[in-house]
Amino acid sequence: MNPSFKSNGVEVIALVLVAIVVGVPTALSTFEHSSRNVVIGAHNATVQPTFDGYATVDFGPVLPRMRVPANQPLGLGVDIDLGDSDVSDIDQLLARDALIASQPRGEIAKITGTLVDMARDAVLRGLGTAILSVLAIVLAWRAVGPDRRAAIRSHAVSPTRNQVIGGVAAGATGLAALILIAVPERPRTSADAIGEQWSKLTVVIPNLPADKVLDTVQISQGAASKGGAAVIEGAVTTYRTSVEFYGKLAKEARTVPIRTPGEGETTALVVTDRHDNIGMDAPARAIADQARASLLIDLGDDTSSGGKWEAFSINSLARAFNGFEIVAVAGNHDTGPFISKTMASEGFNVLDGKPIDIDGIRFLGSSDPRSSGLTAGYTGDESDSIAAIRKQDEALTKAVCDDGSVSVLIAHSPSAVKQAAASGCVDLVLTGHLHRQVGPDVVFGANGRNTVTLSTGSTGGAVYAFALGSKLRRPAQVAVVTFKDGRPVGVQPVDFSTGGQVTAQAYVPIVLSDR
Repeated sequence: MNPSFKSNGVEVIALVLVAIVVGVPTALSTFEHSSRNVVIGAHNATVQPTFDGYATVDFGPVLPRMRVPANQPLGLGVDIDLGDSDVSDIDQLLARDALIASQPRGEIAKITGTLVDMARDAVLRGLGTAILSVLAIVLAWRAVGPDRRAAIRSHAVSPTRNQVIGGVAAGATGLAALILIAVPERPRTSADAIGEQWSKLTVVIPNLPADKVLDTVQISQGAASKGGAAVIEGAVTTYRTSVEFYGKLAKEARTVPIRTPGEGETTALVVTDRHDNIGMDAPARAIADQARASLLIDLGDDTSSGGKWEAFSINSLARAFNGFEIVAVAGNHDTGPFISKTMASEGFNVLDGKPIDIDGIRFLGSSDPRSSGLTAGYTGDESDSIAAIRKQDEALTKAVCDDGSVSVLIAHSPSAVKQAAASGCVDLVLTGHLHRQVGPDVVFGANGRNTVTLSTGSTGGAVYAFALGSKLRRPAQVAVVTFKDGRPVGVQPVDFSTGGQVTAQAYVPIVLSDR
């Protein structure tokens, strides 16, 4: 074998080992000591990865910490430090947290995505550090020249005492540099390292009903756990009530006879005015599955105030209808840029007054231009709201008639589409806002064509702008729309009662006018 080839092979292996020794510890340390500020549920929160195998939630000094097994590879876990919220009453705040925890998929996906982002950043830092280290060694090795390299190899075989001391010093200096690179900017203390003791929730609060999630929950021991036991028990009761009610409602929805699409037909599910009630997402999805729907039409007011803390509502809807195409507009209670941006970031097709083709169906619509008394920007001037709605109606009417081939027009409020419906330029107009069903009605257009209008009731069962609760506050509703050849051919509303019954109304065919 050529000696130079053998020498080059050894050098390559050495460089690979250097890259691994430098890059892997740097990436691991960077990841473990990373943190991100995110909004989780009703809180501003800080998320930090751990390797203790648990998802641990810190509620602050008043309440005990809680944890559940993360069940992830390599013992991966997460610490979640909950911060400020818009709610000052602790009982109300914990009740809200418990309701969100009863439908956790959206928030789990958000935390998982945050951890993935941190892991990617850590890997890139480790890779960059490894590349720089290898590059520095290669450049230094090349810079000394062939004669000096030969001498170094010779001395490496039989080093003198001073050379050994120098080599050790150089190695220690390099190791110190690596530690400075890899060590986090701030220290962190493991709860287990300071002797924190944990007990099962079922031990602290006896006589809890059997629940596969609650059975895995542990809480930290101390003054907070003793003082907060009653508050925690109330939150657990809220959680259990919500899980049971909406779980049974979803189960009931899976048995309701819904018209299924015939040959060449497709279906879409309509939701509106959820007002943060993520408990209804699973029952709504069950109806969509019964109807074999692959498209979701969201008519807005997914929140109560459009606040950042309400991102959980959009997260939940996105997770519940994962794999669906989603067409959406924001409502007057979603006012502000945050909710629309969150919808778009979750893959929703947020309509902006221009026609769009989705699954062969031509849609047009826009978000509600008004504010509500709970949202930022509200002035209380009714004339401003009336003028804004009229302007929206005029713009939508012009857009839908100029296009001439729009099948479905969507808006949050029926007031925003009165002229458009009367124009006869569209087959179907879908709205919400009223929290009650109106229609389906046929409007005879000025151009001789018919338009069908339908306002769907609140999917969240909302009272005013509030729907989040352990049970339905008011009856709720979704609607199924059937399409053929890109045009609507029928609608079927589905009702949910406060007692847990699910009833499908009769399917109503849509008689289309010639275009």
